[in-house]
Amino acid sequence: MCAKKQGSLEDLAVVGVDIGKDVFHLVGFDRSGQVVLRRKIKRFALQETFDALPRCIVGMEACLSAHFVSRGLRKLGFEQRIIPAIYVKPFNKGQKNDYNDAEAIAEAALRPNLRAVPEKDQDQLDLQALHRIRSRLVSRRTATINQIRAFLIEQGITVRSGLRALNNSFEAILDQRQEEISPRMRRVLIGLRDDWRGLDERIDRISDEIKEISRSEENCMRIMSIPGVGPMISTAMVTAIGKGEAFDRGCDFAAWVGLVPQQFSTGGRTILGRITKRGSRYLRMLLVQAARIIMMRPHLWPNFSFGDWLAAAVARMPGNKAAIALANKLARTAWSILRHGTSSDAERNRDMAMEAV
Repeated sequence: MCAKKQGSLEDLAVVGVDIGKDVFHLVGFDRSGQVVLRRKIKRFALQETFDALPRCIVGMEACLSAHFVSRGLRKLGFEQRIIPAIYVKPFNKGQKNDYNDAEAIAEAALRPNLRAVPEKDQDQLDLQALHRIRSRLVSRRTATINQIRAFLIEQGITVRSGLRALNNSFEAILDQRQEEISPRMRRVLIGLRDDWRGLDERIDRISDEIKEISRSEENCMRIMSIPGVGPMISTAMVTAIGKGEAFDRGCDFAAWVGLVPQQFSTGGRTILGRITKRGSRYLRMLLVQAARIIMMRPHLWPNFSFGDWLAAAVARMPGNKAAIALANKLARTAWSILRHGTSSDAERNRDMAMEAV
């Protein structure tokens, strides 16, 4: 079971856990940096194994079941740290195997300047599941609509872009183009339309559930005081970062979302490129959508605290770049509200006629 030991387990300082589906690999260091633990265990033996170990730091890579394992170890008295995979990779030595991965995780867990992933509670995981299911259903709906359009184009029938245009003209196409559409293709199109309606119903049900949660969650209500921010963004943020304790500043959160430029700087010369697109792609997409919605309504800008800044930004930079800059500002503002428990100074405008994401 224990292939390699140097020193005593009594001096155990950190344990790296490589989480697998059924098997976990453990590598532990003592205070001098020597390997004192090297073990493979079954998932169901996790609690029994750690019960016999002295309390220390336990690092694990952010992955499926990491938060579940972290909660169990915290109850046993261990100091758990969930490390992003991108921070673990530089510590890998030699070829890739489970023990080398566990050793790299242990070394990364000892670095105090590496930002760990906050442990999510069950409510956050439940809400995250709703967002992921909704995102998957929206993707399936888009694929279904695109397939309907493709089949219609093969019959020489084109419909102007937009979901609503296709939905409104679908019945008329089937009635007026009977000679161009074969009976079999007609059945195929009707079946796809039924799939589309079924997906719409499921998306609406999940969206309503997310909206109900946003109305009952205090942090979500605070974030929704920001113009353009609605139930989707507020719940996605609370799910992803909780109260934002993992970040020291709003710009750190914006960088985590990937809304800052890539840097290629050396020799004192700063070169900035496209945005990094790191972190949560889903949350970044929602923030950019909110920014674009705000930019579509310039008559409302004077009502916002950042209205003058936005007008100047739109005047001096292209539209896409201005949208990213605004999304960055929304992200930093939302983090500040979460972290300090305040509300936006634009709360008086919450009831304005603006679509919020």
